[in-house]
Amino acid sequence: MKNTLALLSGLSVIALTGCSSQQDYETASGSYDYLEVSQRASVKVPEGLDSPEFTSDYDLPELSQNADTRLTGRKLTIQSPALVLPLVAGSHVEEGKQEATVWFDQVDDSKPLNTAIWDTVLSFLEQNHIGVDSFDKENGRLVTDWAVEKTTEESAWYDWTEDETSEVSRRFVFTMELKPHGRTAALRAKLQDFKFNGADGETVTMDSIDAIKERREEIGILNEVLTHYEYQIRLDESKRIAEIRSGLNLEMGFDANGDAAYVVDARHDIVWPRMLLVLRNLGFDVKDLDRTTGLLFVTYNGEDNGWWGSLFSDGESLLEKGDYRLKVVPAGENRTSVTFMDNESQPFEPNQVADMYEQFARVMTQDNLDI
Repeated sequence: MKNTLALLSGLSVIALTGCSSQQDYETASGSYDYLEVSQRASVKVPEGLDSPEFTSDYDLPELSQNADTRLTGRKLTIQSPALVLPLVAGSHVEEGKQEATVWFDQVDDSKPLNTAIWDTVLSFLEQNHIGVDSFDKENGRLVTDWAVEKTTEESAWYDWTEDETSEVSRRFVFTMELKPHGRTAALRAKLQDFKFNGADGETVTMDSIDAIKERREEIGILNEVLTHYEYQIRLDESKRIAEIRSGLNLEMGFDANGDAAYVVDARHDIVWPRMLLVLRNLGFDVKDLDRTTGLLFVTYNGEDNGWWGSLFSDGESLLEKGDYRLKVVPAGENRTSVTFMDNESQPFEPNQVADMYEQFARVMTQDNLDI
């Protein structure tokens, strides 16, 4: 008998637990009888008696004109406020702003800032199978198609009914504000339409959701875009580091000024950091650099244990100890030229560049190059 009662009690607890809905986690527990309480009249003091002292310490503040009076009882959520998470390097939010907005400052010059942001938004929508209803890049506005999310609540093991499925559909508008200088931009997300079809037949539309729910939806989608943006940056950086450490093919050629140079089959943003590794392995110390002009100011130390020492240890040394300059600049869409110069910016003669090519190419094409 005791075992039977214990089993029935356990089943009752499980049944009650299974009946908990998502709303139970979003609203306060307990009774809502206080909603039926009416305002009591203040104490009336008869004439001739002294009025007692009253304190206003516990008076409830007056509601503002913009307050939503519908948010009472179970309609009032107790969830923590939704916050925009500026995860991307160079991103930030403005304090006190209620909109789902994030600001970006350009830190990567590989592409225009507005292009990078829109590419991220489009990539995020494609990855999540969300269509684009309209996109006007010139005016900074993108409207999504319906983003449909289905949630299935599995029935308990003791319940033979079918699983219940609810469906949430959302449409968003993304807008971008680009500063005139083009290096700062704001991305905003706005909920345009909303539909909820519950498993129990409950239907919620855009007109019936409150401002808090609307803001939570907007910040939610914006944070998903930011997470995707940050992930893409880390992924691209990992690929770039792998390219930098991998061997790069090159050939003899000429730079834009017609001077003899090595032409590397890679983008400038890959060759530039790769050159720092190459030069270090060749016995050069980089004293200074200017990426905007592509100049590297180096000192050749002339170590005998390096290939430079073995190559130029004969009677007619092609490279003496001292200071030199290298110019590393783009030479097309996916090519980069490397020009060796003396300390007065005079390019090396073609025959000297040709003599150095074999050993220079041996290090440049080496895989897993490190300091």
